[in-house]
Amino acid sequence: MTDAAHSPDDGAAEELLRRALLDASDAAAVSLAVDGLPVSDAVTVIFHGRRDLGTIQTYVARGHHGAGETIAARELLRVPCDLDLGDAEDREEAAQLYLEQVSALREALVGADTVLDVWREPLRELGAGDVTIVRSVELRTQLPAHRLLPVALVAPEQQLVVAPVCGARTLAEGKPPLGIACAQQDLARIYPLPDDPERCLAEFAGLAAEHARALAAQLDHQEASVERFLELSTEDPPTPSL
Repeated sequence: MTDAAHSPDDGAAEELLRRALLDASDAAAVSLAVDGLPVSDAVTVIFHGRRDLGTIQTYVARGHHGAGETIAARELLRVPCDLDLGDAEDREEAAQLYLEQVSALREALVGADTVLDVWREPLRELGAGDVTIVRSVELRTQLPAHRLLPVALVAPEQQLVVAPVCGARTLAEGKPPLGIACAQQDLARIYPLPDDPERCLAEFAGLAAEHARALAAQLDHQEASVERFLELSTEDPPTPSL
């Protein structure tokens, strides 16, 4: 693990990974590289399981990481799509379930990244400028669902973030439900992966305009309320009768 500054949660995650490497009998970590993604370029999926955790947790990191390579906890995106091999009767069946579930996750990653690439041009046209690709685990904008990939599109002019998201479920249930999240300040929506980006962005722009008008009206109302209160304070305020 690295010695860079990190949060207490990062330290706990690093300790889990460190113990996984030191005690192979009670824990294991397996990685899978997914290359050739149009927006993310490459990511590495890490499955981490320990007897005392009760789950085989899934993480996604940027770039291609080989066996034995060190990855800092702050570079890992926790994706709540865990492996579930509990129904396997033996090692052979467990291997088959593993291949099926890993293939489902890989298909989800490739599909979501490919769709995100389709969103780039409509988003560029909406923003009338360059669209920034943010390849990071951290995002300043809150999303309404779990992130699937450590990547997002950002239109700086609109402060609009577009990113792939997923629902929480085990991979034994098949490919997780996927969507594209649009988020802007305190407004967010999730659109189905196959939906038309132009239609989604037009709808979101309409929602954003409506939200802005409602917020402006609320602020005007609050300002008027304070103004009336200040007017009352210049004289003796009325006394309520009991």
